Order: sequence, then C-alpha cells, then structure tokens
Amino acid sequence: MKKFIKYFFILILFIHYGVLYSQLYVEQNSGVASPLLSVSVNQSISYYGNAWICGYNGVVLKTTNEGINWINVSGNGIPTSVDLVNIFCFDAGSAITAGYTSSGTYVYRTSNGGANWHQVFSQPDGFIDAVWMKNSTEGFMYGDPVGNRWSLWKTSNGGVNWDSSGIYLPPASGTEAGWNNALFMKNNNIWFGTNNHRIYRSTNFGLTWTYGVTSELSTTAFWFYYADSLYGYYGGSNSYKTTNGGTSWTILNCPGTGSFLGFVSGEALSPNFPYQPSISWTVRGDNRIYQNYFMSDWSIAYTAPGGNYYHIGTNHNYALFYTWAVRSNGGITRIVTLFGEVKKISSEVPNSFSLSQNYPNPFNPKSKIKFQITKLSMVKLIVFDELGKMITTLVNEQLQPGTYEAAWDASNYSSGVYFYKLITPEFTETRKMILIK
Repeated sequence: MKKFIKYFFILILFIHYGVLYSQLYVEQNSGVASPLLSVSVNQSISYYGNAWICGYNGVVLKTTNEGINWINVSGNGIPTSVDLVNIFCFDAGSAITAGYTSSGTYVYRTSNGGANWHQVFSQPDGFIDAVWMKNSTEGFMYGDPVGNRWSLWKTSNGGVNWDSSGIYLPPASGTEAGWNNALFMKNNNIWFGTNNHRIYRSTNFGLTWTYGVTSELSTTAFWFYYADSLYGYYGGSNSYKTTNGGTSWTILNCPGTGSFLGFVSGEALSPNFPYQPSISWTVRGDNRIYQNYFMSDWSIAYTAPGGNYYHIGTNHNYALFYTWAVRSNGGITRIVTLFGEVKKISSEVPNSFSLSQNYPNPFNPKSKIKFQITKLSMVKLIVFDELGKMITTLVNEQLQPGTYEAAWDASNYSSGVYFYKLITPEFTETRKMILIK
C-alpha cells in the first residue's frame, strides 16, 4: 500500500422504526487507470456533491456534480513522479494532497479548484501519511518518524505553511510508522494509527499525546461518529467498535480478507436514535464494500467489477450522504443513500415532465409526492425548509420513463411550511406543502 460509463445497481432496503433506507451502488468513470488511494468529500452544506480523489502518478480528480463527471486536475504543479496517497478538500476550491517519491515526501495545495498546485511542504526521507483540516484555516498532518520523532505538523493559514513547534512525540521503536489515511480528527481530538500495536491520541490539537495498546499489529483506519464521539471504529486485519469513546473495544466479524482501509457512517438516519450510527460502510483491501446496521457485524454489500478498494469517504451532514470508494485500477464506486420509499406506479410514458401536489396536504406526519418523467434521466427530489436549507433527499438516481410516487415521513420535524423540488436535466419545479402536528 505505501511504497464504464456504466451503472450497476444493487438496491438494499432496510426498515427500522418506520424509516426506509436504501443504497444504490453506482460505478463512475474516472478516466484513469492509475491506483486511486484516497477520497475526500466536501463537508460544507454549500458544496454538497463535491469531492476530490488522488492516486499514483500525480493523479488528482474532482467532481462538482456528484460524480456524474470527474475532472482531471493532475499536473499544474504536481509532477507525475509523485505518488499521491492522501487528499483533503475544504472550501469551494481548496484541497491539500500528500505524496512521495524515492527521495522524500511532498505536500501540495490548491485554492482555485486544481487549476494550479503549489508545493507547501517537503521532507527528505519522510512520508506524510495523512492531512486533515478541521476548518478553513487550521489543520494537522502526520507522517512516519524522521530523526527519532513523529513527523507531526500544524497549519493556521489554510495549509500555506506548516509548523511542528511544540509538537514532540518520539516513536516507540526505530521501525514504528504510520499508514495511508490512518488519521481522524474532530475538533481538537486527533487519533492516528501505527504498525506497532499503538493508537496515538491528542485531545488538545497535538500539544500532548497518549497512546493505547491494541491487539492489532497495524491500525490502518479510524472513524468516530461526528454527532457523538462515543461511537467509532478502528481496524487492522480485524475491525473493532466502541460505544464509550474508546474506553473499550469489541471485535466485529467481517467476511473477506485484507486490512481495513476506511470506515464511514451515515449519521442521524434513524430519528428515534439521533446519536447512533444506523448504517456504516467499510473497505478492506479486496474488491468488496461491506456494511452494517447499528454497529452489528459486517456483511457484503457490493462487489466491484474489477480492482481492490483502497479508501472510502463521505460527508457528515444529516440530510444526504455522498459516499465514494476508490480502487487500485482507477475504479470509483458511489454509494447513493436514499431516504423514504420510492415506487414506480406506471410504466406508460407521459407526455411531459410534471411534479404533482403532495397528498394529503396539509399532512401529519406522512405524505406522498407523485411525479412523471418522459425519458431516462437522473432525477433528484429534495425537501427543504422555509429558510432554504435542504433537510432530506427522497430520490437521487437514474429513472426510466414513467410515473413515480415518493413518500416522506416527517415524524422528526416540527410543524410548518416546507418545499419540495424535482430536479432533472430537462425539468425543474418546486411546490409547497404544510406539516401540521
């Protein structure tokens, strides 16, 4: 690890406390064959559906339309001799990516969507494993030890400059090292993994460190729930969960082989348990994506048509989850998480696109929305509040011509006026509905 435009659909339905979740696994065209090692999804509510990917041979890709198109922004300051192993995006067009050559490690930054990349860090004989920005100005990166100290760095100006002052952490041995993407940060809490039975943690943004000894020789991936850090995962050759912030860990069984290389969770999918991850995904270096519900054992969710998965990433908002997993052959899989039940009620081709008034209206707490499409189209049906904030997505997939009905359960929302919007390449319409409790 260190040194088609074709859609494939698998629909999984899961019902819990009256809420329906489904996952759609879509193969997207990267346009490259280089191994892709890291994916970062923009967390800003203003840039839903924006993501960045990096890989070997200096490859950097980005999307601004949910992966319908991936734009190659390689070069422009990044040599093809640099194999990129980690990327983190933030703001509208800003991203930081780290990689290596035989002589050392390099970090590059863009602030204009990849039109230009500037080298902002280098270290002879070093290896930067991962970068994480906690906001638009402050960030942290960790790398393998150099000169008998872990290579730990912070930025306070958006990644333009990096400083290790006041951050001193010696390795436990001369062979202790980190792993690609094995870093997780929430606020001032930082965790990173090693190849030496250790997980290092800081609760004060790197000023002091503690470590925990694990049964795994190598800790290769982390994930903690953003709404409540009591819940989380770590993995090596096996995966583990915690429900008490890492005080204790329980092994989770998983089919397949290989090291776990990434975890993500859909948060607040169950309105009755707003602080418990109800669905999670992982990849473990083979050709499969695995999932679980409510932190149970893992099961196979999807098998890729080729290549092995190297990383998985998602955003953390509470309405719609954009999730991608990347592979060794340049493959990209998008996981589309749908909320609410959508069913086709007629295959007859309508004369025109249309969006009907929801019924009943006013309603409490459930309502149905009917719409028609005249041709094969990517269709999105979203719900937003009076302030214009999107609160959920009912449909986000490619649909055949016909008449469809989507259901929205608003049990977890307060009375008021809401709007729903149908979006296709050919047609857009918005209507108002009223929830009365």
